[in-house]
Amino acid sequence: MRVAIVGTGYVGLVSGACLADLGHAVVCVDRDAAKIAGLRAGRVPIHEPGLEALIAANVAAGRLSFVTDLALGMAGAEVVFIAVGTPSRAGDGRADLGFVLGVAGEIGRALSGPAVIATKSTVPVGTNRAVAKAVLAANPQAEFDIVSNPEFLREGVAIADFMQPDRIVVGVETERARARMAALYAPLVAKGSPLIETGIESAELIKYASNAFLAIKVTFINEIASLCEKVGADVMAVSQGMGLDQRIGPRFLQPGPGYGGSCFPKDAKALACIGRDSGVPMQIVEAVIGANDGVKHRMIEKLVALCDGTLAGKTIAVFGVTFKPDTDDMREAPSLTIVPALVAGGAKLRITDPQGRHEGKALLPGVTWIDDPYEAATGADLVVILTEWALFKDMDLARLAGRMAQARIADLRNIHTPKVWRAAGFTAISGLGRPGRVDP
Repeated sequence: MRVAIVGTGYVGLVSGACLADLGHAVVCVDRDAAKIAGLRAGRVPIHEPGLEALIAANVAAGRLSFVTDLALGMAGAEVVFIAVGTPSRAGDGRADLGFVLGVAGEIGRALSGPAVIATKSTVPVGTNRAVAKAVLAANPQAEFDIVSNPEFLREGVAIADFMQPDRIVVGVETERARARMAALYAPLVAKGSPLIETGIESAELIKYASNAFLAIKVTFINEIASLCEKVGADVMAVSQGMGLDQRIGPRFLQPGPGYGGSCFPKDAKALACIGRDSGVPMQIVEAVIGANDGVKHRMIEKLVALCDGTLAGKTIAVFGVTFKPDTDDMREAPSLTIVPALVAGGAKLRITDPQGRHEGKALLPGVTWIDDPYEAATGADLVVILTEWALFKDMDLARLAGRMAQARIADLRNIHTPKVWRAAGFTAISGLGRPGRVDP
C-alpha cells in the first residue's frame, strides 16, 4: 500500500519507518528542507533507540523516502497521515490545531484521487470533522474519507510499541476507510494485535482518556510516596502490594519527581479544556495537573533539606535532565522546574545526561555540562538523580561517593535502596517515599 505521512516529528518518523518495515511504500513529507536533506543523508533528528537503523534499512530497501513537496509525496497515496504537532496553546492549555488544519487545507489542494486521510496527531474531539471541512474548503471536489487513528508510542520504546501494540484504534465511518485501515495494519493484526474500530469521536477521546488516566496513576503514587515519608511506610512496598492487584497493575506506579514529556502534561490540560468547553468539568484531571506541579516543588524542598537548609555556595551534580531515559526529549521535564530553582538558590550546578545536552543547553542556562558522571560529582556536596538512565544505575557507587566533598544523594527515582547507598559510603540519603525524609 502507498502511504504518505505529513510531518517528520517523533510520531511521523517512527510511524513512517515502522509502516515501511511492514512492507508498505511510505513517503514522509516535511516543509523543513534542512530536516529532509538530513534524513536523506541518514541523519535522524531525534534520539529513539533503533530508529536510525530502521530508517536506514527501509530507505535502502526502497520502501521509505523523504520529500518536501506535498503533492509529490501524496501522488498515488491510498492513505495520507497527518502527524504534525498539537502543542498546548499559551494561556489556556487548549491544543493548538493550527498545524493540523493548515496541513488539512494543503492536503485538499494536493489531492488528485480518492484517499483516506488519517489523523495520527493527538487532537480534541471534533477535530477530524474540522479537518474534513478544511479539506473541502480547499478543494470542494475532493474525494476522501476521514479516519481518526491515534498513536500510543512511548518514547524510548516506540518501535516496540508500534510493532507490538496493546491495541490499534481506528475511528471510521465508511467501508472504504475501514478496508484500507484494515489492510494497512493487517501484518500486525495477523500477529495478534487487536484492531478496535470505533466512531471518530470515540477514537479521538480514547487517546486523551488513556494519557490522562496514566497521569492520574503517576500522580497518585507520588502523593502516596509523600504520605509514606510522613508515616514511616515504604512506597516501594506499597507500590508492589497495589500492583499485584490485577485490577490495578504495576505499571506507572513508580514514584518520581513528577510526570513530564510531550504527552501527559499537554493531553491532561487539553482534556480539562474539553471538559470545561463541554460543560462537564474533569475534576480529577484538573486536580492532577495542580498536584503534579506540587510534586516538583516538594522535590526542591527535599534538596534544600539535604543541603542543610541553604543552597547558597553548594555544588550539586544533577544526573539526568530528560523527562525519561532513552530519549533526548526535554518537553515539560521536571528538571525544567527543579534545576532553575537550584540555580536561583545560589547552587553551582553540574549536569550530566547521555542525551540531554542538545536541548538542555538552551533550556537550562547557568549550569555546567559534563559528560562523565564521576567528573560531575567530583567535589560536589550533593548528587541528584532526576532521570533513571541505565548508566546511572550501573555506576560504582563507592567510587562515586569517594569523589564527592560530601557524600549526599537525592535518589528521586529510587534506583537503589537506602541500604545500598549507605553501604557505598553515602552519609545522607533521601529517596522518595522511604521512611525518614533525610536518612543519616
